[in-house]
Amino acid sequence: MKTLDCIDRALARVEGWLIIALLWAMVVLTFIQVGLRSLYTHGHFFWANEMLGNLDWSGPLVQLLVLWLTFLGSSLLTRTGKHIKIDLFGALLPARWLPVRGFILALVSVFILGIMVKVCVDYVMMEMEFGGTSLFYLPSWVGQMILPVGFTLLFFRFLIKAINQGAQVVRGLLK
Repeated sequence: MKTLDCIDRALARVEGWLIIALLWAMVVLTFIQVGLRSLYTHGHFFWANEMLGNLDWSGPLVQLLVLWLTFLGSSLLTRTGKHIKIDLFGALLPARWLPVRGFILALVSVFILGIMVKVCVDYVMMEMEFGGTSLFYLPSWVGQMILPVGFTLLFFRFLIKAINQGAQVVRGLLK
């Protein structure tokens, strides 16, 4: 249990730094694109259009970074329990049943995320076999690796939640 918590904290630190770096990269690339486009459109600087043509890779890269940012952010939010929740039974159930509900929800989430990881791994493997190239002439599966990686991060977070909730349920039964 202590090992999982240690891994969880280290992973959260890495995710936080990656989120900051990716967000800055997105802001800088988008700012450069908008600035060059404005210089060409409103200032009639033709060199800005030529530079913009040399940065045609930045748009797809920013789109890919949005995916990475989304998965990293959702993993980090899941760690702190601030992820999106639809809670129908939280207000209806007595307080003593809430740990059981949390445990069941975490187990269901682990199961669903396990399926998603498997599906995404199969998809990436299919892309490795049949896919083409994308950004910077890299194979397209390189950019799509965020799908299995992101769902694996979420799987790990919900697995930790299931273990913690399960321990809380057991402690409640032993009282």
